[in-house]
Amino acid sequence: MRIREENRNMFLLATVTLCCGAVAGTLALLEPVLGPAPERLVAERAVIDVAPTPVQTPVRVVGAPFEVNVNPRQR
Repeated sequence: MRIREENRNMFLLATVTLCCGAVAGTLALLEPVLGPAPERLVAERAVIDVAPTPVQTPVRVVGAPFEVNVNPRQR
């Protein structure tokens, strides 16, 4: 069986679609056995500092300040 050159892209698309569908179907069937995936809740683990800081830490700016170029012809 030989696939003509003009049909190779459709054959590849159909093959990838069927393989992905088979993997998704298998995982859907095995989900009751394996259980749902654990949810990661990052907000519950993160430490949130609610105390306001009276003085912000100074930041050093390196380089020229950014200016928006409103006239593209002018550099």
